[in-house]
Amino acid sequence: MPDGPSPDGGTDGPVTRGGGPGGPAKPDAAVVRDALGVGVAVGLSGFAFGVTSAGAGLSLLQTCALSLLVFTGASQFALIGALAAGGNPYTAAAGAFFLGTRNAFYGLRLSQLLALPRAVRPLAAHWVIDETTAVTLSQPDRRSARIGFTVTGLTLYVLWNLTTLIGAIGAGALGDTDAWGLDAASPAVFLALLAPMLTSTVERLTAGLAVLLALGLLPVLPAGVPVLLSALAAPVVLFLRGRAKRPVPTADPVDTADATGSAGASGAGR
Repeated sequence: MPDGPSPDGGTDGPVTRGGGPGGPAKPDAAVVRDALGVGVAVGLSGFAFGVTSAGAGLSLLQTCALSLLVFTGASQFALIGALAAGGNPYTAAAGAFFLGTRNAFYGLRLSQLLALPRAVRPLAAHWVIDETTAVTLSQPDRRSARIGFTVTGLTLYVLWNLTTLIGAIGAGALGDTDAWGLDAASPAVFLALLAPMLTSTVERLTAGLAVLLALGLLPVLPAGVPVLLSALAAPVVLFLRGRAKRPVPTADPVDTADATGSAGASGAGR
């Protein structure tokens, strides 16, 4: 895919997280390797969802439909977790919905970065999740971003649904699914993949504050809401960083000179 105008009038030139000029181009093979690593690592944890969903009482068809149609692991785990705890289905669905709204904000950023043809955007939107966003935003140019998004999304979608099916079928052989703690597998894998990407102090502070907000609000708010509110960590850290870098006001040299001259004239008059 050569650099140049995209179908929507954009370019395939370098872009960064902020959308400006990026660094040197990244070999396609390296992008595919990184994307496959994320897709395979996280996709295999669909087995945990299949087992947990079956243990919560959902049928094989319901479990597979969630992975095929919802395809956002955190929301899926939140839904079946609430149902397993005896929660109202509508309340459980609302919590999962609020948790999944973060993907809409990812989509706003990725739509500018990828600049995909309008015909494929509805299909691509189904793959806008945490993992594809993380891989896409780490690329130095639009070509690499498109490759990373596509390979991560395709690999993860296929593996997640396949392992969901295997997990749901094999849930009976595991006995008490709660004792295995498999519902924590997917978040743990994603955190392990995300941690090395936090290279700056600002990123680490933002992530740390987000974790504190989510954990602090978890006992008092419905499922999904603490994760949404943890996004407030970003503007808070950026605001504090801006205040720390704000220069200390100094006196205008012209005004200082005028004041000095006025003082001298006043003294000479006395």
